[in-house]
Amino acid sequence: MNETQNGTDFGGVNVHNFSEKVMEQVVHFHVMKLSDGFFLWVGSAPVLSNLAVSMNSRYDSVPLSSLLMGDPSDTAANSLAQRLAKRTKKQVFVSYSLPMSDSSLSLLVENRIKKELELHPEHF
Repeated sequence: MNETQNGTDFGGVNVHNFSEKVMEQVVHFHVMKLSDGFFLWVGSAPVLSNLAVSMNSRYDSVPLSSLLMGDPSDTAANSLAQRLAKRTKKQVFVSYSLPMSDSSLSLLVENRIKKELELHPEHF
């Protein structure tokens, strides 16, 4: 695939990219808006090390989630997908490819995602 601009539409899939320096580390965010949900990749290098999915359920207030790929002991993708599904009321796929060495990094990354959701809800 060729280089694309933010907001480019690929037959129903809208692509949005943004980056931010968080705690002296550049973190990249890649969002693919799907028809009834979105895929979010977060990382500092082009690696897909895990993948989680989450969606709301009419039977429980906590969204259902499952790790589709990756280390089951790393719960970052699962928990982020759950929080985003609850917030957006959409099906959410998350790949979180950042080291889990610092919990404050995860909090700052999640805050940046929330900020982008508020500024550009049309991309999610």
